[in-house]
Amino acid sequence: MTNVTPPFEFDYDPGTIIYGRGCVDRLGTVLESRGFERALIVCGSNVGSNSGVMDPVTAGLGSTLVDVFDETTPAKYIQTAADGAERIREDEIDVLVCLGGGSSLDVAKVMCLVAAHDRSFESILEEIEETGTVPNPEEGTAIPSTVVVPTTLAGADMSSGGGIKLTDQPAGEPPLDDEVRSARFGDPRLTPEALFYDPALFETTPDSVLVGSAINGFDKGIETLYSGSLSPITDSTAIRGLKLLRASVGALDSADRSDADLDRIVTGIILVQYGRQTSIIHAFGHGLSFYYPVQQGEAHGILAPHVLRYVFDRVDARRELIAEGLGVDPTGRSDDELAEAIIDAVIEIRETLDLPSRLRGLEGVERDHLPAIAAAIAADQNLERNPPGLDPDVDDIEAVLKNAW
Repeated sequence: MTNVTPPFEFDYDPGTIIYGRGCVDRLGTVLESRGFERALIVCGSNVGSNSGVMDPVTAGLGSTLVDVFDETTPAKYIQTAADGAERIREDEIDVLVCLGGGSSLDVAKVMCLVAAHDRSFESILEEIEETGTVPNPEEGTAIPSTVVVPTTLAGADMSSGGGIKLTDQPAGEPPLDDEVRSARFGDPRLTPEALFYDPALFETTPDSVLVGSAINGFDKGIETLYSGSLSPITDSTAIRGLKLLRASVGALDSADRSDADLDRIVTGIILVQYGRQTSIIHAFGHGLSFYYPVQQGEAHGILAPHVLRYVFDRVDARRELIAEGLGVDPTGRSDDELAEAIIDAVIEIRETLDLPSRLRGLEGVERDHLPAIAAAIAADQNLERNPPGLDPDVDDIEAVLKNAW
């Protein structure tokens, strides 16, 4: 590892980050100070019926709240986004309050894109099916703003892009042809205006959801450190975030979890996603979650150790920085020994959280699907941010999947 800082350029503005217990009390005040008058909450039905979440959020919004759109699902179905876009137009909404997990956040962002287009949803969908990408409105077109209130630990909150599905049903085996079943989207105008991290709201989320989402967020810290877009600024936030998560994430599945544990975990998730750069682990996760009824966290728990072993076998991947974040002492260890110690630390976290360890245990995933899953992973855009020098082909990817089977 070199101590010389390579050239870098850093320009990142994820919106105002507001953290603290009870901070959602300020939602309406913050929105009004920024000129917003008509807010629509976007969430799933479980969150929408959870008074422990909804009561403080609606009270905080006060007179700025127009209505609630509680129709998002883990499927992240594009038709849901189209229905929500219609609500934006009908109710003259100027800001969406994205409440819940990554699925609701992604659907809300696509709602903004669809609502800003001056054409039918059918024509937008035709373009998506041809290109695999949700088209952005013309430059200069105003789109509704977003405010994010996360209640899971997936770490998708600060992103201006993501993925959306063209079906609301698990598709099963990924296609080996050019059929488009999911689409990517991204537009700088989707960057959240503000993000409210209230640990009290995370406490209302079922432990199983928090546990599954936590490993997804945790991996963002690892991937930011070894990605092809390096910055000493994001190195610092990722390392500090990993340290907080490593020290506290095991408490998620404990009856003795304290407020302080969750506060540290939420802070860690904020830090690991600041300027995040998702890469090969997330590409593997998408290869499963886009086609099967699998939570991304479950996929990450199974695959991350195997993907990391593949990565470390081929490139350095800044393993000393990752070790620092995970609290692994490099003293007296060879490069290979340090890599194995990092992998062991990730496995320990998975086992502490009681996440599955083998692909064969996932619903709907069959061994003869692995070539199709590998092909889907090979086409994932996250591979564009792989560690320098890492260029896996389909055979490499399938070999990793077989090791995880």
